[in-house]
Amino acid sequence: MAVPLADARELSDEVLEALRLRALHGCELGFTEADVAALLGLSRETVSRWWSAYAAGGLEAIPHGRTGRPPGSGRALTEPQAQHLQGVIDSKTPEAVGIASALWTRRAVQELIRRAYDLRMPVRTVGEYLRRWGYTPKKPRRKARRQDPAEVREWLEQTYPAIEARAAKEGAEIHWGDETGVSANDHPGRGYARVGATPELLVSGERFRVNMASTVTNQGKVRFMTYTSTLTAVVFLTFLPQLLKGARKPIFLILDRHPAHEAHAVADWVQQHGRIELFWLPRRAPELNPDEYLNNDLKGQVNAAHLPDSKQELQSNFQHFMNTLKGLPGHVRSYFQHPNVQYAAATVV
Repeated sequence: MAVPLADARELSDEVLEALRLRALHGCELGFTEADVAALLGLSRETVSRWWSAYAAGGLEAIPHGRTGRPPGSGRALTEPQAQHLQGVIDSKTPEAVGIASALWTRRAVQELIRRAYDLRMPVRTVGEYLRRWGYTPKKPRRKARRQDPAEVREWLEQTYPAIEARAAKEGAEIHWGDETGVSANDHPGRGYARVGATPELLVSGERFRVNMASTVTNQGKVRFMTYTSTLTAVVFLTFLPQLLKGARKPIFLILDRHPAHEAHAVADWVQQHGRIELFWLPRRAPELNPDEYLNNDLKGQVNAAHLPDSKQELQSNFQHFMNTLKGLPGHVRSYFQHPNVQYAAATVV
């Protein structure tokens, strides 16, 4: 990795003068002008000009004026314009400013520049500006359109801290639960191929799917159950006793508002057993659930080595992944390090 050096034109007069003297000293020691220039982050022509002047007339003959184009000159956007554009990109979506794009892409920013300053800039130049401003293309995280910001804020600032405090006081263990599923032909990866050719993925001719209910804790514990039917209250009630089995502490289980979770039969069962209590995440806020990041991990790995030929093989893939994960508490804790769920990470004392 190359060490980045500041543009010499951006250095103060004092620093630039020190570089001149060091460059001349290097030439006196026998280093080539090219080597000196490379070490100091200067151009070879600049070092050569300094050395020629010094050789002809000593230190008094060295030119002290700045040469070259000032930084930023010749650019299509002024600094105030660049700052304004960055402010829009940081604070608004393209749709919010009337641009037909789900994300800030180069073309979306190109359109923003055209509308704001009547400037038709090539897409490649837009990319250079974005790179210069410190933007890089990233995979977006998903957020529901109808999510209630006030409900999310209340969860983060009041509801969850209260659950956490109760759990500490009552000696309960907080579990985050969710369900997911993978079909026989789900494969997350890409494969290399020659230009003009497309890699082939051999898939099963049958359609089948395996689903899973699971929970995670910020201490690295995992509990799970696989099933092949759709999620109903009956299925969920099959999972809850398994969750309680072997539990030494009361369980506070945090879930989304799936109808199976809120069914009357589930509420009755919870009330009868007493060792488990259910809590509800904000509506349309799956990104606040650490178990979602287990789901993402599972979907990226469960069929990575080989697409299954049968439902039994797919279920075996599930079991292998999850049983391996049970022995990796540090990996489970890493789910809680995602920025959206760091609020639920274990407190380091």
